[in-house]
Amino acid sequence: MRVKPIPAVDIRKLNFRYRNRQELAIKDISLQVMPGELLLLAGASGCGKTTLIRCVNGLIPRSYKGEISGQILLNEEDSSGLPLARISQIVGTVLQDPERQILGTRVRNEVAFGLENLGLPREEIIPRVDEALDHLGISRLRERETFHLSGGEKQKVALAGVLAMRPSILLLDEPLASLDPASAQETLDLVRRLVDEGMAVIMVEHRVEDVLKYKPDRVLFMQEGEVRYLGLVEGLKNVVNYHEVKLPAPDVIARAAQDPPPAALRFLPSVSGDERTVEATALVQFEHVFFHYEGGEDVIHDVTINIERGDIIAILGANGSGKTTLVKHAIGLLKPRSGRVLVDGRDTREISVAEVAKTLGYVFQSPSHMLFAPTVGEELAFGPTNLRHTPQEIEKEVKEAIEIVNLSGKEKDPPLALSFGQQKRVSIAAILAMRSRILVMDEPTAGQDYQNYMEFMDAILQLPNFAAILFITHDIDLAVIYANRVLLVDQGRVVADGKPQDVMRDFSLLTTTRLVPTSLLQTNLEKLAITGRFLRAEALAHVSQS
Repeated sequence: MRVKPIPAVDIRKLNFRYRNRQELAIKDISLQVMPGELLLLAGASGCGKTTLIRCVNGLIPRSYKGEISGQILLNEEDSSGLPLARISQIVGTVLQDPERQILGTRVRNEVAFGLENLGLPREEIIPRVDEALDHLGISRLRERETFHLSGGEKQKVALAGVLAMRPSILLLDEPLASLDPASAQETLDLVRRLVDEGMAVIMVEHRVEDVLKYKPDRVLFMQEGEVRYLGLVEGLKNVVNYHEVKLPAPDVIARAAQDPPPAALRFLPSVSGDERTVEATALVQFEHVFFHYEGGEDVIHDVTINIERGDIIAILGANGSGKTTLVKHAIGLLKPRSGRVLVDGRDTREISVAEVAKTLGYVFQSPSHMLFAPTVGEELAFGPTNLRHTPQEIEKEVKEAIEIVNLSGKEKDPPLALSFGQQKRVSIAAILAMRSRILVMDEPTAGQDYQNYMEFMDAILQLPNFAAILFITHDIDLAVIYANRVLLVDQGRVVADGKPQDVMRDFSLLTTTRLVPTSLLQTNLEKLAITGRFLRAEALAHVSQS
C-alpha cells in the first residue's frame, strides 16, 4: 500500500488583519507545500506575500498583532500551539532586508547565533557554521565584521545563519533583492539543490524571470491579499498582465505586439538636446580617489570620473565591489584617503554633508537607514523643511513625490509599519521631495514589483528638476532601459565607462564583473543594427514588425 506523503506546510482557510487596519491583509488562503517542492510566490508589492510568510513562520500573531483565523500545519503539527523557538527549528526564514536579521558583529558569530540559542555544543556548532559558509561560497567572510559587509554579502550571511539550523521548511522573502546576478544564480542553484534533497521552499520574489529558469514546481500569484493563480509555471503567463510581472523578453514581445506601441518618454527634460552636455565644470568630479576603511586594504583604487549634466548612469558590479562606497564619496559621507571629490567645484572635505545634499539627494540601499518619522507625510516633509523650503513648496513637493511612488493614501501611516517594498518607495519619495539637482539611488528596485518600479522610474526620469541621475543596480535590464551611461566597477576600480550598447556587448567583461546577460539585453543586441539604441521589450515588439 502506497503511503500518501505528508505536506510540509498545510494552510487552511487563512485570514489575517493587522491591528489598526480595516482591511484584511490576506483572505481565505488554502494551499499545501510538499517536501521537495519549490513554490514561487509572486505579486505586487503590498499584496500580502510577506504577511503570508509571517503566518507560516509564526511571527504572526506572536510579533505582528491582529486578528487571525484558519489553521497552519507544519509537518502535521498545528503551529498555533507551538512556541516560536520550536517553529524556528522547523521553518527557516531569510528576510527581505538583511539589516533587520543580522545581530552578530562578526560573521562566524552571526551564523552561529541560532545554534547557540538551541544550546548545541561547540563541537557541533563550529562544523555547522563552516558547512553553511562553504555551501554559499563565503568562507572568506568568516572573520569579517558584519558592519562592513555589502548588502549582498549580508544577504548571504543571513541565509547561512538559517541553513546552519537545518530546517525542513525554508521561507525566502526576496532573497535575490540585494544580490548581483551571478550570486543570484548561485543562490538559486543552492535552493534548487536543497529542494531536490527534500526541503520544502517557499520563495517570494519579484525577479520572476530569474526564478523561472530554475523550474519552480508551482507558482502562487497574489493580488490584494487573495490567491489569483496557483498552478504550474506554464499557466502563469496566461493569467498575469505582462506590465505587472516581469516575464522573459520574448514572451513580452509576443504579447505586446498585439497592443499599441508604448508612448515615447523624454528623460531629463531639464537638459537641452538628446545627448549629455559637457560643461566647463562637471557636476561631480572624482580625481584619483583612493579609499580604505580603518585598518583595511584599499576598496577604491585610483578612480577618476566626471558626472556631467544629462547623465543617467547605471553603476553595475558584484557584491562588495565598491559601488556603494564610491557613491558615498559623491555625497560626502566618506572622504578620500587620497585624491579628491568635487561637487559643483567644491572639495567635499571642505563642505558639510548637509551642503552636499542641496546638490545630491541619496536614497540608501536599506530603507531602515533612512526612515524615522512617525508618519509618511512627516518623513517626506523632513528634508525640504531642513533645506528651508516654504510651507507651500513643501506641501506641493510632498504631494508630487508620494504620487510618483504610488503611495497616495499612506500619508498618515507609520513608514516602518509598511512592507519593505513600500518602505523603499517612501525613502525614494523623501529624496524626491527635496528637489536636489542630482538624484542618487542605491538599488532602487529592491523589494519592488515590476509595474511599480517601471512606473516610478519613468516618472522620476521625466521630472524637470534633475540635471543627472545615478543608480546602483544589480538589475541589468534597468540599465538597458534607462541608462545612457554605464560604469562597471570591479574590486574598487572602474573597469568600463561608456554607452550601454558599447559596454554591455562585451559578455566576457560582464562575466568578470559577475553580471549575467538577460533575455532583454540579448534581444536588444540582436536588433541594435535596426534600433541604434536599447529599448524596453514593449517597444522592441513593434520594431520586430517594421
